[in-house]
Amino acid sequence: MLEWKYLLCPDRIRDYKGGSGSGDLRTEFEKDYHRIIGSASFRRLQDKTQVFPLDKSDFIRTRLTHSLEVSSFAKSLGQNVSEEILQNIKDDTFQPSYKVDVCDILQCAGLLHDIGNPPFGHFGETAIREWFRQKMPVLMWEGRPFTEVLLPQMQEDFYHFEGNTQALRLVTKLHYLVDAHGMNLTKGLLGTIIKYPVSSLEIQKDSGDIRTKKMGYFYAEREVFREIQESTGTLGRRHPLAFLLEAADDIAYRTADIEDAVKKGCISYEQLLQELKEFREEEQDPAYKNLTKLLAYRYERALEKGMDHPRANAVQNWLVRVQGEMIRGATAGFVTHYEELMAGEYKKDLFHAVPGTMMMEALGDIACRYAFNSSSILKLEIGAGAIFDFLLEQFVGAAIRYDSGKEMTAVQEKLMSILSDNYKAIYQIYAKGKGEIERLYLRLLLVTDEVCGMTDSYAKALYQELSGIR
Repeated sequence: MLEWKYLLCPDRIRDYKGGSGSGDLRTEFEKDYHRIIGSASFRRLQDKTQVFPLDKSDFIRTRLTHSLEVSSFAKSLGQNVSEEILQNIKDDTFQPSYKVDVCDILQCAGLLHDIGNPPFGHFGETAIREWFRQKMPVLMWEGRPFTEVLLPQMQEDFYHFEGNTQALRLVTKLHYLVDAHGMNLTKGLLGTIIKYPVSSLEIQKDSGDIRTKKMGYFYAEREVFREIQESTGTLGRRHPLAFLLEAADDIAYRTADIEDAVKKGCISYEQLLQELKEFREEEQDPAYKNLTKLLAYRYERALEKGMDHPRANAVQNWLVRVQGEMIRGATAGFVTHYEELMAGEYKKDLFHAVPGTMMMEALGDIACRYAFNSSSILKLEIGAGAIFDFLLEQFVGAAIRYDSGKEMTAVQEKLMSILSDNYKAIYQIYAKGKGEIERLYLRLLLVTDEVCGMTDSYAKALYQELSGIR
């Protein structure tokens, strides 16, 4: 069984003494919060896509506003679940003081959950994966293709590249504050942001177990991952708070995507209402039908009040109610499966077979058809694909020869000078004493580190500058 005293581990990978002085009354998790919001990596989320790339509207969400919303929902779920454990489940190992720690960890985890994502939304992850799948067999090292040179896990890391995995790398290494331990966050928080505690060799998307759906750490972070697992006692199992973080993310993006799509004119109030009425009509439960009727009621109320934009007002107010229902559903899912969660045996998400599941699925389906597959988004993704292809081609070509003893062209040297000095310093620290193949692997990660650290605007501008367009 997992134990809360270990799951909420306040230790850090690099121990330190003194902190901010004896007058600092913050808990370790409160210190994590301030480290995160003060970081450049967090600030860069303001210019990274949630759904609509390079949108000029102040209303449309970015990764930053999305992360703030996830943080808020995660904290609310932490409050709900902690009270349930204390008042109804009555788990004696969950001390009353743990409630604050749970809420603080989840609040921080919400801020971090997308911090490793590349520019241009989830399409960025796809673009990186596809580029390496195409290029790995033709990239050469000492006359041999990379597929024969790199270890299988090293190759699979790029074939299954994930923003979630990059987030762990970023906060434990790349955010160079004092040394090579990144933000040096608490292990309880780090354990929570690892949604998939498996390597790229252990992915089993069709296993029915959510923890093997994607990878959770790169080969380069295998030792960091092992230390976090040992300290939290998870040992290959998913941290229970990771389920709550995932639920908060689901609530935020499922509802926000609809609100943004309505604001952008991708779908109208009338279309949304009709889609909800027709979604798997024969299977609709009373909770789903009541929520659908509530949308129409909100519109009628907006008309009665003389709102300037009654349709948009109705959708926004309705989605707040939907969020509340989903929070209750996720709470119920955690409480219902508490024993399985604490045994590390629960294999589904918290919305599996609870009230609100159908509405969650309906909103996802509608957003996919009206927003994600809209012509404007598809055109931008095609353009983003060209940007990724160009930048990866240029930087990987230079990075392969960097720090290898091989001669570099003048252009390759200039390209390497563009890369972050911090990232190159981290490479040097972790490449020291490693064999030739692992150093090559770390140089490829140096490129993906750089690309993932770019904002949408910077990636576009750099592409234009290097290709001679601007």
